[in-house]
Amino acid sequence: MGLLRGRITIKETGVILLKENLKVYEAIAEAKESGKRAAVATVIKVIGSSYRREGAKMFVDETERNIGLISGGCLESDVAEEAKAVIKSGKPFTKFYDLDEDYVWGLGLGCPGKVMVYIERVS
Repeated sequence: MGLLRGRITIKETGVILLKENLKVYEAIAEAKESGKRAAVATVIKVIGSSYRREGAKMFVDETERNIGLISGGCLESDVAEEAKAVIKSGKPFTKFYDLDEDYVWGLGLGCPGKVMVYIERVS
């Protein structure tokens, strides 16, 4: 743990992201070997506060299996839906989420910031 009890350091955060992304890369390799269609979503830009930063990845395959997180649970469901469309079309897609406007979501999830996510099919 970091200097403050119960808080993790930037270095520890980087290690966590690296481990999670490794699981995503393993899932990509597995999908390619098995012939399953899949997509990967990557956080490419964050403005303001966000639970996850640039480089966070999420894998979604055609059976709707998800690996990895790109937010604190606020975006995963919507991104999985977008990923299914990318899997079908083969066309990459970029989506911008303005989570500062939490009232739009109506869920009060407390997911601040603006996040841009790039979704691409892996084959």
